[in-house]
Parts: sequence; structure tokens; C-alpha cells
Amino acid sequence: MTKRSNAKYKLDRRLGENIWGRPKSPVNKREYGPGQHGQRRKSKPSDFGIQLRAKQKLKGYYANISERQFSSYYKEALRMTGDSSENLIGLLERRIDTVVYRAKFAITMFAARQLVSHGHVKVNGKRVTIASIKLKVGDTLELSPKAKEFPVVMEALASSERDTPDYVETNGKDNAKLTRVPSLGDVPYPVQMQPALVVEYYSR
Repeated sequence: MTKRSNAKYKLDRRLGENIWGRPKSPVNKREYGPGQHGQRRKSKPSDFGIQLRAKQKLKGYYANISERQFSSYYKEALRMTGDSSENLIGLLERRIDTVVYRAKFAITMFAARQLVSHGHVKVNGKRVTIASIKLKVGDTLELSPKAKEFPVVMEALASSERDTPDYVETNGKDNAKLTRVPSLGDVPYPVQMQPALVVEYYSR
């Protein structure tokens, strides 16, 4: 259980969407925002407001990474050839904690980050503790022997909430490999993500 286990659902309610697709999300019961003013009528958002919301949703989905780190992904995506919004998604999906989550070694993005930061994941045979390291195509992940016995890991592997996408190859137990960099259409987001609006937000 991560320290943001409760706070992450505030993001769901603030955005009014179940961004991780979890059955425990309070949005499933209350679609309005938190607080005493949560049920007030919402005004039509401005273009900036729409872009900001898209940025908050995408950043929050990836275990609410820091603003500084997220903006650095945008800058890196701009330097790459091709569509910047697709590049942004590719960079986020190459993070070690994201691949751990996609391989179903963790039930949430937050738990995936914790597994990595506590040293329970190896990349190409080497122990890592930095969740933001980006994998290359063909890199392999392996859970530590101790992690394989964690109830939360076994729960994640047995869960039917989501499937492993085809760009992550896994043995369903403790090994996974990134086979290619996905495009936006390949990523199994529970809600619509709009990285093009994120690019517009930062380039304004």
C-alpha cells in the first residue's frame, strides 16, 4: 500500500473520471467533485482549462509524477522526430514502473513505483531503484524472489481487471519484456487521453 493510496482517488473525483478504471474509485458512486462545492453547476471551461485538464489527467495517471519531470518528458518528445504527442506517450510507457504495471506485477501504478523504488525489480539482470528510468525495446524485467511472494503481487497477477498489452511480453509470473514502443492507440487507457492537448498546453 503506498502513501498516496487514498489521495489518488481525490484526483478521480476532481476530474470526474475513473482514470485507472478501478472498481474502488469513488467516481463509480459520486461523479461530482469533492468538497462542499462539489455539486455546484460547472461553467464551460476555456481552451486553457481543457488543455490543463488533459495535462492533469495524463500526469496523474502515471502515479502523479512531478510537474518538473512531466514537463521534461514534453521537452524530450519535442526533440524527437515524428508526432510530439505520440512521442510523449511512448516515453511515458517506457518507464520501468509503467512496464511493471502493464505486466500486471502490481495492481496500481503507485504500487508499481513502490516495487521499483524498494529494489524488487531487475532490468537486464541488474537491480534498479529509480522508477523513471526508460527501457529500450528488448529490455527485460524480473521480479526479485521476495517480491514474487508478496500478496499484492499475487493479487495483481490473478486480477481480471485488465489485460497485458501486446507490446509487453510476459510469462505471467515474474518476467516481462518491452517488445516495442507503443502508440497512443495501443495503450489500454480506461478513459480517453488527449496528449495533443498536453502538447498545446506546454507550447502556448
